[in-house]
Amino acid sequence: MEAVLEGLAQAFTPVTLGFVLFGVVLGIVVGAIPGLSSPMAIAIAVPLTFYMSPLAAIAFLLGVNKGGEFGGSISAILLNTPGTPEAAATALDGHPLARRGKAGKALKTALYSSVAGDTFSDVVLILVAAPLAVIALKMGPPELLGVLIFAFTFVTALLGKSMIKGLIAAVLGVLLSMVGIDPEAAIPRLTFDVLELEDGLSFAGVAIGLLAFSEVVLQIERSYLRENGAGDGMVSFSRSREDNAFTRRDFRQVRGTVARSAVIGTVVGAIPGLGTSLAGFLGYGAAMKASKHPEEFGKGRLEGVAATEAANSAVVGSNLIPLLTLGIPGNVAAALLAGAFLIHGITPGPMIFRDHAALVYGMFGCLIVANLMNLLVGSVGLRVFALAVRAPRSVVMPSVALLCVTGSFVAGGGLFAVATMMVFGILGYLMRKLDFSIIAFILGFILGPMVERSLRHTVILLDDAQAVLDHPFLILMLALSAVAVFWLGRRPRGSLGR
Repeated sequence: MEAVLEGLAQAFTPVTLGFVLFGVVLGIVVGAIPGLSSPMAIAIAVPLTFYMSPLAAIAFLLGVNKGGEFGGSISAILLNTPGTPEAAATALDGHPLARRGKAGKALKTALYSSVAGDTFSDVVLILVAAPLAVIALKMGPPELLGVLIFAFTFVTALLGKSMIKGLIAAVLGVLLSMVGIDPEAAIPRLTFDVLELEDGLSFAGVAIGLLAFSEVVLQIERSYLRENGAGDGMVSFSRSREDNAFTRRDFRQVRGTVARSAVIGTVVGAIPGLGTSLAGFLGYGAAMKASKHPEEFGKGRLEGVAATEAANSAVVGSNLIPLLTLGIPGNVAAALLAGAFLIHGITPGPMIFRDHAALVYGMFGCLIVANLMNLLVGSVGLRVFALAVRAPRSVVMPSVALLCVTGSFVAGGGLFAVATMMVFGILGYLMRKLDFSIIAFILGFILGPMVERSLRHTVILLDDAQAVLDHPFLILMLALSAVAVFWLGRRPRGSLGR
């Protein structure tokens, strides 16, 4: 109880609340700009947290993530151009509503549904994270190794159009995470006599390059090829109060849909690798099946907007469950949060509840505060944030590129980190073009040291092959990994996430 009170006291300080508010505003603005996304915003914002306290840093990034999830719906509804990939399903009904003069109603439905789904998943996280962490603490190196192997195979089997490409990306991430000084032999490895590499690759440079700078390169290519414009097709807000208000009748119409999608999004988020895009489309599909008028979906149904936003926002809280209990990021945003933890000298996983309990409960408090601020800021500034979609790419992309260079320089400690960021930006661009999973790569880069440590300890503990029989949980995880490879590898390949 003392840790809970201490954490909440730290969460409700003016400084922490200010960073949460700043993060929410930044996330909404970035999410509303077509071509940008909340993971990109988090990647750029991570270096800004370098000199913050750990709780303020995590609270700021959580605010960015939550604001970005809602912000993507703004351009989806007004421009029919999702600001984030997970908002793609929102555009199916949101834009038709906006074209009928009900842009205000559609945006408020998206906002309220997003906050409701997000709050539900946060409550689930708060209730289940600590008990699951207690179970995780009972696992030794062999059991942890089994969980990590299963996580890699399961995630890479789901992502992208090719399981082989997913595995290649994950293995490449693990390999590059080993650059630097060997933790046991204390000798340089994979440094090629480059002194700067002995400290390892800068996480900020790698993340910013893969997520943000690669997107800048891709957008420049698209602008050059004239594949899309910026700010075209903007719809206007109706002056009618009925078209802009979210009424009790609207609430009764969507409440069941929001509840259903919140559960779907929470379950999807708790499973590493599935992602917000899948949650949004699953919520949308479930709403269509449950509706008495499925033929009206895609033509401007409020349930379509509510279903998508509640589902994809519910992922934000629940994807922290595997991160805090097992140290396994659930998606890109969680992987970047894991990197922020590491920057501040905190290793995510079950031990965090013992060693940094006040930080965890302070973070829980910030999650709820961020939802309230998301609701407040979104309600007050909907029309203002809608102007973000008008920003021309010729202004947005150079600004993002400048932030990439500045952020990697500050967080990485010099020009070498900037060069690292640019190299990984080109690598990220090639991975996007060739459909290699960036999520799988980042997952491998984050978990690589943990995999290496668990494998070494397991080899020491298990003297011979028969000793494996004394660890049934390891055998179970290896069997599930084989099933995941066989079953998911044979399914028709889609693009659940990148």
